[in-house]
Amino acid sequence: MQAIPIGYRAEFETVVTAEMTVDFEHPHDPRLGKLHPVYATYWMAKHMELAGRKIILPFLEEGEEGIGSKVSVHHLASALPGMRVKIVAEHVRTEGNRIYTACQAWNELGDLIGEGETEQVILPKEKLERIFHKLQERWASFQQAKS
Repeated sequence: MQAIPIGYRAEFETVVTAEMTVDFEHPHDPRLGKLHPVYATYWMAKHMELAGRKIILPFLEEGEEGIGSKVSVHHLASALPGMRVKIVAEHVRTEGNRIYTACQAWNELGDLIGEGETEQVILPKEKLERIFHKLQERWASFQQAKS
């Protein structure tokens, strides 16, 4: 991996949709179904991880890949469906093969709606493929043993 400058930034923008609002998808318990018509924390986490990934893409070398290993989010305020949300990720440090970013989320009104961090691990693609293949083999074996 090429060195990523401290302070290097990447952004991701999206418009909040109804699907991005709080819904725990449990229709038989209204306390765990559709709850709040605002941008859900788990969507914010996904979008922070996406912005963090955009940090590494220009710096990956042939045969390398990044995989997310940590996301933390502090949800501070809301965004409604139809509002544009901007996530800004900033590279704060690299430790070995781990890339750390600090993230902020802003709604279209200019409110800071979230802060967080991401971590990605840079590995050779073939190592990741071996890991995934082993997991697939274990899963197939597990499923076969259950039936």
